[in-house]
Amino acid sequence: MGFEIIMKHKSGWLVKLPFLVAALLAVILVVTGCVSGLAPVGWSGGAVSGGKLYVGSRVGRLVAIDLSNDSRLSSEPLVAVSQPGLFGCGPGSSGGLGCGGGSTGVPVYGTPGVSGNLTYMAGYNGKVYAYNIDTIAVRWVYPREGNLQPIVGGPVESDGRLFFGGSDGVVYALNAALGDKLWEFPTGDKIWGTPAVVGDTLYIGSFDKKVYALNVADGSKKWEFVTEGSVIATPLVVGDTVYVGSFDRTFYALNAADGSVKWTFAGKNFFWSQPVLVGDNLYVGSLDGFVYVLRASGLAKLAEFDLDYPVSSQPVVVGDSVIFVNRKGVVSSVSTVTNEIRQLADLDTGVDGPLAVNGEIVYIHTQDDVLVRVNAVTGALLTPIPLSG
Repeated sequence: MGFEIIMKHKSGWLVKLPFLVAALLAVILVVTGCVSGLAPVGWSGGAVSGGKLYVGSRVGRLVAIDLSNDSRLSSEPLVAVSQPGLFGCGPGSSGGLGCGGGSTGVPVYGTPGVSGNLTYMAGYNGKVYAYNIDTIAVRWVYPREGNLQPIVGGPVESDGRLFFGGSDGVVYALNAALGDKLWEFPTGDKIWGTPAVVGDTLYIGSFDKKVYALNVADGSKKWEFVTEGSVIATPLVVGDTVYVGSFDRTFYALNAADGSVKWTFAGKNFFWSQPVLVGDNLYVGSLDGFVYVLRASGLAKLAEFDLDYPVSSQPVVVGDSVIFVNRKGVVSSVSTVTNEIRQLADLDTGVDGPLAVNGEIVYIHTQDDVLVRVNAVTGALLTPIPLSG
């Protein structure tokens, strides 16, 4: 289900469809599951901090894993709220987006944020939670009463403020310690991405086809850049450049100061995930099934690799390699020295969310709610860690 049905290969039928039709199908199938009666279950990535990994499970719990002994500590499940889901689907009996099949909990799509003694997690129930990192007990919830529209992206903490975007199209800034709202900024449509915060500026994309740069102090707009498709990918900001992909099948390098275009690269399908930068080389995954290696300082395609199935997961860097996983669970390593690729493992299960890394070990949250561990050097599969039960 999901990507594999609608996009099996770069030459498949989706590439031949008009862009708007393809975008609608991707959104409905991948995010809502309503076409076939399946409920979304979330694809939270893992955040590594202080020797622990924090991840949102598909049953709506924050799970903290001690990386020294693989012991787990889980929060209470997120509380479901009564609200219509996307595309008119209603909440399931257990709080998930029910489209005939129901779900086992409140979906968590965004990767948790960690800062100081708190961990932050946003739920599809339209609430943001702050947890004590030692006990995984709830410190505060926003909003305290009622709920926002579903939250798909993850929260980001910076300098005492917590930032996130919602399906109501609004960027929110909260007091990270107390959960009080500091400001909000409305965009023209839904926000499903996670913001990037660098210095005094927040960068985020919206379904209104724009990339925004906002002042973190008061939410005032510094600039906006218009693409021709929805922007879900989290921007990568390095120096004076913002790198971000769009659903218009274009990857952009923008001037961080004013949003002007430095260069663009055209892929064959949507750009969904954040890339990584190693030296002057950008490693960019696309839903066309390719990984592109681009020169960051001035556009040049240095290499491309066909992974056969869409790449929606954010990669990670391990030593001299960039680790990718495609939608079918095939894990690949691209050498940053030779620009050669090798297959590390085949997980034989679906993967949508970002990868996490600690040392040589890559952590992959699979669709069956298991944290698979792969040694990025040897390709060895270590004992997986179940996140439910």
